[in-house]
Amino acid sequence: MVGPDDTYQLLRNLTSPVVAITSEHGGQRDGMIIDSAIRASIVPTIPRLAMFIHKFNDSHDLIFASGRFVLHLLRQDQFALIRQLGFVHRRERDKLAEVPHHPGRLGAPVLDECYAHFECRVVNAMDTGSSTCFLGDVEEVGYGAAATPRGEVMTAAYFRANIPAEWRDDYLRLLAIAQTSGLELSRNIQPLVWRGVGPARDPASGARGPVEAP
Repeated sequence: MVGPDDTYQLLRNLTSPVVAITSEHGGQRDGMIIDSAIRASIVPTIPRLAMFIHKFNDSHDLIFASGRFVLHLLRQDQFALIRQLGFVHRRERDKLAEVPHHPGRLGAPVLDECYAHFECRVVNAMDTGSSTCFLGDVEEVGYGAAATPRGEVMTAAYFRANIPAEWRDDYLRLLAIAQTSGLELSRNIQPLVWRGVGPARDPASGARGPVEAP
Protein backbone atom coordinates (compact mmCIF):
# COMPACT_ATOMS: atom_id res chain seq x y z
CA MET A 1 0.00 0.00 0.00
CA VAL A 2 1.19 3.50 -0.86
CA GLY A 3 0.66 5.86 2.07
CA PRO A 4 -0.66 9.45 1.92
CA ASP A 5 2.80 11.05 2.24
CA ASP A 6 4.25 8.96 -0.59
CA THR A 7 1.17 9.62 -2.71
CA TYR A 8 1.59 13.37 -2.10
CA GLN A 9 5.22 13.21 -3.21
CA LEU A 10 4.26 11.30 -6.36
CA LEU A 11 1.56 13.86 -7.15
CA ARG A 12 4.17 16.61 -6.91
CA ASN A 13 5.40 15.38 -10.28
CA LEU A 14 2.21 16.91 -11.72
CA THR A 15 2.99 20.36 -10.29
CA SER A 16 3.11 23.34 -12.61
CA PRO A 17 5.92 25.91 -12.74
CA VAL A 18 5.99 28.39 -9.88
CA VAL A 19 3.85 31.35 -10.96
CA ALA A 20 2.81 34.68 -9.48
CA ILE A 21 -0.86 35.64 -9.61
CA THR A 22 -2.00 39.26 -9.33
CA SER A 23 -5.56 40.54 -9.01
CA GLU A 24 -7.50 43.71 -8.31
CA HIS A 25 -11.07 44.61 -7.42
CA GLY A 26 -12.73 47.64 -5.88
CA GLY A 27 -9.45 49.39 -5.17
CA GLN A 28 -7.93 46.33 -3.47
CA ARG A 29 -5.06 44.37 -4.98
CA ASP A 30 -3.05 41.31 -4.13
CA GLY A 31 -0.25 39.09 -5.32
CA MET A 32 0.36 35.45 -4.49
CA ILE A 33 2.42 32.40 -5.50
CA ILE A 34 1.06 29.05 -6.68
CA ASP A 35 2.30 25.93 -8.45
CA SER A 36 -1.08 24.74 -9.72
CA ALA A 37 -1.58 26.29 -13.16
CA ILE A 38 -1.82 24.49 -16.50
CA ARG A 39 -2.42 25.14 -20.19
CA ALA A 40 -6.10 24.39 -20.83
CA SER A 41 -6.44 24.62 -24.62
CA ILE A 42 -4.78 22.74 -27.47
CA VAL A 43 -5.98 25.35 -30.00
CA PRO A 44 -3.35 28.08 -30.67
CA THR A 45 -6.03 30.63 -31.57
CA ILE A 46 -7.87 30.06 -28.27
CA PRO A 47 -5.14 30.47 -25.60
CA ARG A 48 -6.56 29.36 -22.28
CA LEU A 49 -5.25 28.31 -18.87
CA ALA A 50 -6.59 26.93 -15.61
CA MET A 51 -5.40 27.36 -12.05
CA PHE A 52 -6.45 26.36 -8.55
CA ILE A 53 -6.69 29.13 -5.93
CA HIS A 54 -7.33 28.17 -2.30
CA LYS A 55 -10.29 29.89 -0.71
CA PHE A 56 -8.30 31.06 2.32
CA ASN A 57 -6.18 33.31 0.06
CA ASP A 58 -7.44 36.90 -0.32
CA SER A 59 -6.65 36.66 -4.04
CA HIS A 60 -9.41 34.08 -4.38
CA ASP A 61 -12.16 36.55 -3.54
CA LEU A 62 -10.62 39.32 -5.67
CA ILE A 63 -10.50 37.02 -8.70
CA PHE A 64 -13.99 35.66 -8.02
CA ALA A 65 -15.43 39.18 -7.79
CA SER A 66 -13.54 40.78 -10.68
CA GLY A 67 -13.40 37.83 -13.08
CA ARG A 68 -9.84 38.67 -14.12
CA PHE A 69 -6.24 38.03 -13.10
CA VAL A 70 -2.67 38.05 -14.39
CA LEU A 71 -0.53 34.93 -14.30
CA HIS A 72 3.25 35.41 -14.42
CA LEU A 73 5.82 32.77 -15.24
CA LEU A 74 8.82 33.49 -13.02
CA ARG A 75 12.55 33.20 -13.64
CA GLN A 76 14.96 31.05 -11.66
CA ASP A 77 16.53 34.18 -10.14
CA GLN A 78 13.27 35.45 -8.60
CA PHE A 79 13.41 33.77 -5.18
CA ALA A 80 13.09 37.15 -3.45
CA LEU A 81 9.81 37.85 -5.27
CA ILE A 82 8.44 34.46 -4.21
CA ARG A 83 9.18 35.34 -0.60
CA GLN A 84 7.59 38.80 -0.98
CA LEU A 85 4.35 37.46 -2.42
CA GLY A 86 4.16 33.97 -0.96
CA PHE A 87 5.38 34.17 2.63
CA VAL A 88 3.16 36.97 3.98
CA HIS A 89 -0.55 37.78 4.07
CA ARG A 90 -2.11 40.83 2.43
CA ARG A 91 -3.46 41.91 5.83
CA GLU A 92 0.11 42.22 7.12
CA ARG A 93 1.20 44.65 4.40
CA ASP A 94 0.63 45.66 0.79
CA LYS A 95 2.58 42.88 -0.90
CA LEU A 96 2.92 44.82 -4.15
CA ALA A 97 4.10 48.09 -2.56
CA GLU A 98 7.78 47.31 -3.13
CA VAL A 99 7.36 45.21 -6.27
CA PRO A 100 7.69 47.15 -9.56
CA HIS A 101 4.49 46.75 -11.56
CA HIS A 102 2.12 48.57 -13.90
CA PRO A 103 -1.62 48.35 -14.69
CA GLY A 104 -2.50 45.76 -17.31
CA ARG A 105 -5.04 46.20 -20.09
CA LEU A 106 -7.68 44.37 -17.99
CA GLY A 107 -6.91 46.44 -14.91
CA ALA A 108 -5.00 43.93 -12.76
CA PRO A 109 -1.33 44.61 -11.90
CA VAL A 110 1.37 43.30 -14.24
CA LEU A 111 4.77 42.65 -12.63
CA ASP A 112 7.64 44.39 -14.43
CA GLU A 113 10.00 41.50 -13.72
CA CYS A 114 8.95 38.03 -14.89
CA TYR A 115 9.67 35.52 -17.65
CA ALA A 116 6.26 36.14 -19.23
CA HIS A 117 2.79 37.29 -18.20
CA PHE A 118 -0.75 36.40 -19.28
CA GLU A 119 -3.70 38.72 -18.64
CA CYS A 120 -6.79 36.55 -18.31
CA ARG A 121 -10.55 36.86 -18.06
CA VAL A 122 -12.39 34.10 -16.17
CA VAL A 123 -14.76 32.15 -18.43
CA ASN A 124 -15.66 29.31 -16.06
CA ALA A 125 -14.99 28.07 -12.55
CA MET A 126 -15.34 24.83 -10.60
CA ASP A 127 -15.57 24.44 -6.84
CA THR A 128 -13.10 21.86 -5.48
CA GLY A 129 -13.89 22.24 -1.79
CA SER A 130 -10.71 23.86 -0.52
CA SER A 131 -10.13 25.86 -3.70
CA THR A 132 -11.71 27.10 -6.89
CA CYS A 133 -10.44 26.08 -10.31
CA PHE A 134 -10.59 29.17 -12.50
CA LEU A 135 -10.56 28.76 -16.28
CA GLY A 136 -9.21 31.87 -17.97
CA ASP A 137 -9.08 33.07 -21.55
CA VAL A 138 -5.72 34.72 -22.24
CA GLU A 139 -6.41 38.19 -23.63
CA GLU A 140 -2.96 39.80 -23.43
CA VAL A 141 0.55 38.34 -23.38
CA GLY A 142 3.88 39.99 -22.67
CA TYR A 143 7.16 39.79 -20.80
CA GLY A 144 6.54 42.18 -17.92
CA ALA A 145 8.29 45.43 -18.75
CA ALA A 146 10.73 43.69 -21.13
CA ALA A 147 10.46 43.16 -24.87
CA THR A 148 11.54 39.51 -24.82
CA PRO A 149 11.74 36.67 -22.27
CA ARG A 150 14.93 36.39 -20.22
CA GLY A 151 16.46 33.62 -18.13
CA GLU A 152 14.94 30.22 -17.36
CA VAL A 153 11.47 29.41 -16.03
CA MET A 154 11.27 28.63 -12.30
CA THR A 155 9.88 25.13 -11.81
CA ALA A 156 8.50 23.85 -8.51
CA ALA A 157 11.24 21.22 -8.37
CA TYR A 158 13.93 23.88 -8.88
CA PHE A 159 12.40 26.02 -6.13
CA ARG A 160 12.27 23.17 -3.61
CA ALA A 161 15.83 22.11 -4.42
CA ASN A 162 17.25 25.61 -4.13
CA ILE A 163 15.16 27.38 -1.50
CA PRO A 164 17.50 29.29 0.85
CA ALA A 165 18.10 27.30 4.01
CA GLU A 166 17.00 30.19 6.24
CA TRP A 167 13.58 30.21 4.55
CA ARG A 168 12.88 26.49 4.79
CA ASP A 169 11.27 26.48 8.25
CA ASP A 170 8.89 29.29 7.24
CA TYR A 171 8.06 27.48 4.01
CA LEU A 172 7.24 24.23 5.82
CA ARG A 173 5.23 26.06 8.50
CA LEU A 174 3.10 27.87 5.91
CA LEU A 175 2.65 24.68 3.92
CA ALA A 176 1.38 22.87 7.03
CA ILE A 177 -1.09 25.71 7.76
CA ALA A 178 -2.40 25.55 4.18
CA GLN A 179 -2.76 21.78 4.34
CA THR A 180 -4.69 21.97 7.61
CA SER A 181 -7.03 24.63 6.22
CA GLY A 182 -7.49 22.60 3.05
CA LEU A 183 -8.38 19.48 5.02
CA GLU A 184 -11.30 21.27 6.67
CA LEU A 185 -12.73 22.43 3.33
CA SER A 186 -11.82 19.71 0.87
CA ARG A 187 -14.92 17.53 1.16
CA ASN A 188 -17.40 20.41 1.01
CA ILE A 189 -17.74 20.68 -2.77
CA GLN A 190 -20.59 22.84 -4.04
CA PRO A 191 -22.08 23.06 -7.56
CA LEU A 192 -21.09 26.30 -9.26
CA VAL A 193 -22.20 27.99 -12.47
CA TRP A 194 -19.97 30.89 -13.50
CA ARG A 195 -21.88 34.03 -14.49
CA GLY A 196 -22.90 33.83 -18.11
CA VAL A 197 -22.30 30.08 -18.36
CA GLY A 198 -25.47 27.99 -18.43
CA PRO A 199 -28.81 28.64 -16.71
CA ALA A 200 -29.13 28.76 -12.94
CA ARG A 201 -32.80 27.77 -13.21
CA ASP A 202 -34.63 25.33 -15.48
CA PRO A 203 -37.40 27.49 -17.05
CA ALA A 204 -39.53 24.44 -17.89
CA SER A 205 -39.64 22.93 -14.42
CA GLY A 206 -38.85 25.94 -12.29
CA ALA A 207 -36.31 23.79 -10.45
CA ARG A 208 -33.16 25.50 -9.33
CA GLY A 209 -29.88 24.33 -10.74
CA PRO A 210 -26.38 24.91 -9.41
CA VAL A 211 -25.67 28.18 -7.64
CA GLU A 212 -24.61 30.93 -10.03
CA ALA A 213 -21.57 33.01 -9.17
CA PRO A 214 -22.51 36.61 -8.33
